[in-house]
Parts: sequence; structure tokens; C-alpha cells
Amino acid sequence: MAHRLIASARLMERCLRSTLVGNPAIRRQLHHNLQLSRNSVGALEEILSAWRMFCEKPPPKGFEKYFRPSSGAKKAAMGEEGNKKHSDGKSDQPEKRQEGETPRSTGQQSDWNFGMFSPNQSKQKRGGGSGRPIGGEGGDKEKWLLLGALGTVAFLGALAYMDMGYKEIGWKEFVNSYLAKGVVDKLEVVNKKWVRIRLTPGTSQEAPGVLWFNIGSVDSFERNLENAQADLGVEPINYVPVIYRTEVEAASLTGLLPTLLIIGFLVFMMRRSAEMMGRGGRKGGGLFGGVMQSTAKLINSNEIDVRFKDVAGCEEAKIEIMEFVNFLKNPQQYIDLGAKIPKGAILTGPPGTGKTLLAKATAGEANVPFLTVSGSEFLEMFVGVGPSRVRDMFAMARKHAPCILFIDEIDAVGRKRGGKSFGGHSEQENTLNQLLVEMDGFNTNTNVVVLAATNRIDILDKALLRPGRFDRQIFVPAPDIKGRASIFKVHLGPLKTNVDKTDLARKMAALTPGFTGADIANVCNEAALIAARDSNESIILKHFEQAIERVIAGMEKKTNVLQPDEKKTVAYHEAGHAVAGWFLEHADPLLKVSIIPRGKGLGYAQYLPKDQYLLSKEQLFDRMCMTLGGRVAEELFFNRITTGAQDDLKKITDSAYAQVVRYGMNEKVGNVCFDTSQSGDPIFTKPYSEDTAQLIDAEVRDLIARAHERTTELLKNKKEEVAKVAERLLKNEILSRDDMIELLGPRPFKEKSTYEEFVEGTGSFEEDTSLPESLKDWNKEKSANTPPPPSPSDSPQKPAPVTP
Repeated sequence: MAHRLIASARLMERCLRSTLVGNPAIRRQLHHNLQLSRNSVGALEEILSAWRMFCEKPPPKGFEKYFRPSSGAKKAAMGEEGNKKHSDGKSDQPEKRQEGETPRSTGQQSDWNFGMFSPNQSKQKRGGGSGRPIGGEGGDKEKWLLLGALGTVAFLGALAYMDMGYKEIGWKEFVNSYLAKGVVDKLEVVNKKWVRIRLTPGTSQEAPGVLWFNIGSVDSFERNLENAQADLGVEPINYVPVIYRTEVEAASLTGLLPTLLIIGFLVFMMRRSAEMMGRGGRKGGGLFGGVMQSTAKLINSNEIDVRFKDVAGCEEAKIEIMEFVNFLKNPQQYIDLGAKIPKGAILTGPPGTGKTLLAKATAGEANVPFLTVSGSEFLEMFVGVGPSRVRDMFAMARKHAPCILFIDEIDAVGRKRGGKSFGGHSEQENTLNQLLVEMDGFNTNTNVVVLAATNRIDILDKALLRPGRFDRQIFVPAPDIKGRASIFKVHLGPLKTNVDKTDLARKMAALTPGFTGADIANVCNEAALIAARDSNESIILKHFEQAIERVIAGMEKKTNVLQPDEKKTVAYHEAGHAVAGWFLEHADPLLKVSIIPRGKGLGYAQYLPKDQYLLSKEQLFDRMCMTLGGRVAEELFFNRITTGAQDDLKKITDSAYAQVVRYGMNEKVGNVCFDTSQSGDPIFTKPYSEDTAQLIDAEVRDLIARAHERTTELLKNKKEEVAKVAERLLKNEILSRDDMIELLGPRPFKEKSTYEEFVEGTGSFEEDTSLPESLKDWNKEKSANTPPPPSPSDSPQKPAPVTP
């Protein structure tokens, strides 16, 4: 076969040579074609030179960062800059780079790939380097992904091209069109599934491509082929040769595709879970390397816009926190006196009083590192994660010392140990043990202060609260009237109002007894929203009053349609409350009564209680009578009762049990206080016997019966007044204090209603915000040679006169 090919090639060579030598016209035509090809090469070179000139031109305005300057442009720019500096007579010092700019390489590099395959691209910082949109951090990963995508596309394209080069025919067409004509050179049976037809060289076919056909089995194919050749009269010695091959087909690859996709998906999910647990490449390595690291965040003071001037109503707690920061900044002032910094402080108090806000102000104003973490971040599903995170957190704190470490909601990890753990292993207890060890392991030279905040200090472990760990417990209570005025001044600052803000703050403080800082912030925000809803240019006093009602009782339900008899019942119910409170000495002054549904209630009465920390039996009894006024009014006017008094009955029941069980205000039960569980906690046992429980129930029923009897007697005497108030409510739906004075006359008891009356006798009208002498420059470092302020004992004294 090879000999035939070589002989054919030599014959063609001799034919071509004789043709060219014997025919000069053909030689001229060949010379002309060569000249045209040279001209086309010259045109291609011109196109390439024009493209180079276009690339060397400066990029369009706004797209400079997407193009790498060439070496020639760099040299020209450097030359112009040098000439300018030389002409100006300035020193040849390098200018400072702008923020986010990194030095570029000086070598000339091609821009055809937009910097995608430039070296060391992944080592540059994000946003730096050549400023390419692709690359930077994670550039290697993008390169490999791109290469994989290109390879996949090329492979699929190759398979598609191979499939396009094949033409399928049937058995009859093969026998009649090819085998019968004797143009078949050989047959190739591939993978015992199909047959590739090889035609004799030089044979022309109608359609280009390789011919093939399917077979059912090899035996039947050989038998049919032999019969077909025998029918055509072909001698056995001249039968078409059959060759068997085993090749890799595209169909077999596509059969493996689902398996490869499943494996790839599993690998991707494993890598994804590792990244999620490792927080995106944190140290530690492995699947569980990152999850064991602490989640504490180092706060930048420039990112926090809360300062101590924004915190009001808790001056004592603020001074305590200032002292911690001052110790970290100026420790020598305390060390000289032999004092040691408290190792920790825990902020406790009701929700919304400003514990976390104090921590934010500390982070925003302290010039020391501030680390913050949530207590729930120590608890994970993996065993050992909590203690490991505690160790890593305190290691980070020691690294940044002097610093402040703040643990918010520490009750998530600091609950009491033992007793209620039904399992054999408690991850929360191990985390708490590690926290106790780390806190007690500090010495006085580490300068790390631990702050914590919680609403439930009663459930914390005693070992956590002992001196040496949390030396100070700072209670942040709900603000008094002066504190509320200070908080209102802070939140009224950014609001647009024409009312004097000092007077407004005092008035609002008197109208919001018991409000916390979060409630006051909500009131101010609601007032602004109400003013915006009404399209007003500024906020007026009416908007603040509506905001207080919105926070206390909920949103008005003007679309809640009541039947006339129900509306009348609600009016007499609220009138009973109002009249009973008006003529009881120790009841709170009435501010407003309404029968417009709000929240879950069908009506409400707003009172003005004063900040009172001690309550007597008479005061509690009068409040019970006022609460029963609605139920008694229904009995007197309708001779029936409704479910509208459910909340009132719950309040008087809680008050009666508190007087008998906790306050020792019952003669038969005695001066005892039984410690009962808080609301919502499960009750397993009672701290008293069954006989005592029956006695308590009897005394509570007797107390409520006496309150009901007294309220009934009062409202029978004031039945006409109750009717007047109810009819006016049905007409106007809302009654203010002035309307009550018009209907019932002035209240027969002395009462306080203004800010000045409430703060009378307390020393001053404003909250005391003065700082101790050592904290006046609390956030400034003091030099070592600064003399301390002279004390009264160091002041020069006049010499005593000498008597002759």
C-alpha cells in the first residue's frame, strides 16, 4: 500500500514538472499569483500597524482605569513630568499615591486579554493593581474557571464537528449504491454497534462525510454481508474486508455526564460548606477550621455615630463607663494611689433602658480598641466550638490590649449550671466554664476590661458575678421625670418643630411616666411620622400627644364598626373608670378617656401617674377600686356583665395576690414574702403548704370583694355623673381633662400635672450631669510630667501669728 502511494506521488511530481517547463503561460500565471499573495501580506501588515496605533492612543475619558499604559506612553509621561519639575525648580521626590492606587509594572504587556492572564494578578489587593475588572483577589480562581469553560466549549465543539462529518445510510442503500458498484474498500465495525464505510480512493460520492449504518448484532451483520456479496456474484476471495475497532464515542461520554455532575455537585457543596464554616477563608484550615474561631468584631470608632452626649437618663451608669475608659487611657493616675482597675462590669436593667446604647457610645468615643460579640454566638451545634471561640476571643483581646470587650446578652451563655440539664453533656456549661477561667486568668497588667449586658441577671451563674470577674454590677433603671426630659431633648434635636424644645421636653416627660429610652425614641419618631402623614411642615404638640396614645394603646381602628348597644356598653364602662378614679383620693389623675377602639381594646382611659417608688395599702386599694369601676358600671346600668372587664380582673387579681403573698399586707397570712416564679416560668412546687394556699386564696377573694363593694357604693352615689360622662362620650367619643372638669367639677383632691409640680422639692429642674474632677478630661491622655491639681491639704497656709 505504501509503495503504491509513493509511486503515485512521484508520477504526479513528474507530470507537474513537465507541465511547468513546457508551458510558459502557466509559469506566468503562477508568478502572478505569488505576487498577489505578497501584496495581500503587505495589506495585512498595514492593518496590524493601524491596530497598534489605535491601541497606543489614550483611552476614552472615563475608561482610563480599564487600560494598562504602554511603556512608550509611560516614558513620555515620565519625561513630561521630569521636564515640568525641572522647569519649576522643584525637588524630584515621588508624589504620594492616592488612596487605593498601587504601583504598576514597567514592562510592556499585551492588553488583548484585559489583564486576565497577567502574572501575580491574584496577589494584588482588590481594587488595586492594573485596575482590571477581572482579576485582583481570587484572580487565579477566575482564570481556571475561564480555562475550564473554554475547554468545555472546545470539547463540545469538537464532538459536534465530528458528528457533522458523518452521514447515516440504510442497509439497502449500502448494498445497492456502494457494495453493488464495487466502491467499498473496507468496513470498520466500531464497538460492535455500528459500521463505518471506507470507500475506494478516488471514488466520488453525492454527499460529503463518512458513511455509516447501525447493526443489530455482529453475527447477523456478517451473515447478511456474506449473503449480499454472494447474491452479487462476488468471489469469496474478493469479499470486502471487515475490521473490528473499539473507540471512545461521544455517546459513552454523555452517559458518564450525570455521574460527573453528581460528583462535581458534591465537591462544590463540600467546599462551599467549608467556606461558610470558615467565614470565607479564615485561619485554621480544614472543614472545621474556621468555625472554631471567635466571631468577635473589632469596632472602628469612626463607623459609630453614637457618643456619650447622645446617652441621657442614666448619668450614674455613664460615669461608671467613663471611669473604665479613663483607666485604660491614664492608668498611672490610679496606680499611684494603689488602685486596681475593675476587671469587668455587667449592665443590668429592664429592656430599652440604654444598656447596648451605652456600649455603642463607649465604642464611638473611647480611643482604645473595642471588641463586641453576642452571647448566642458561642453556642453552635458542634461540640467544643463554644470554648474554642471563648479562648480565641480573649486571645484577640490580649493582643489588642488595652481594650474593651463587650458581650451583649450574656445570659445566653452565662445561665446557672446544673440541675436542669437532662442530657449527659452540656455544651453551654462547658462554654461558661471556659469563660470563667479566661476572665479569672487576667492580671492587673493586661488592661482588658470586660463589659456585659443582660436583662435577666437573676438567671446568671453566681460564679460569673463574683468579684474578680464582674467586679461591678451597674443597674440601668427606667429614667425618672428628669431623665425622661433629658432623653426627649436628645431625640427632639433633629426634629423640625416650632415649639420650644426645652418646654416640650418637660411637658412630654410629665406625660410619659414609666417610659424607657426606647419608648421615648419611638414616641418622637411616631410624632414625625404622623406629621408627615398629615402633610404638615413642622411637628406640633398635638402630634406628640397622638404619638403617646399610639405607643400606649395602639393604632386607632376607625373602621371597626360597633353595634349601638355595644358602643353604649363601652361608653358606660369607661365612664365608670373615669368617675371612680375622679373621686378616689389615691387614684391617678385622669388625662383622657375615649371609646374609639385602639389595639385590642374597645376603649381606653389615659391616666397621669407620678413617679412613685413606695405604695401603701390604701393606695393599692384605691387603684383596685378604680380598676373595678367599669365592671360595676355595667352591673348598675345594664344589670348584666360582659367580657370587656377581662383585663381589669387580671390586674386586680395580680395586685391582690402581690399584697397577700409578696408585700405582707394581710393580717392573717402575716408579714411573709413567698418567692414565686416570674411570669411565664414553669411552676413545679409552691413555697408554702396547702393550708396556707387555701388561706391566701380566701384572703384574696375577700380583698377583691371589699374593693367591689366599695366601688359599687361610690358609683351608686355618683350615678348621675356616670350617666353624664357616658352620654358625652357617646356624642364626642373622646373626653379630655377639661371636659371632665366641666362635667364633674374640679377634683376634690390635690394633684400634680405639670413638670414643675412633679420636680418640686428635688433640688433642681434639670438632671445633674456634672462629672467628677478626675473625669473632666476623661478621654484625653495625660502626660507624665503634668502636675496633678493641688488638693486642699497641699495649699499654702499662712503662718500662725506669734504672740509675744
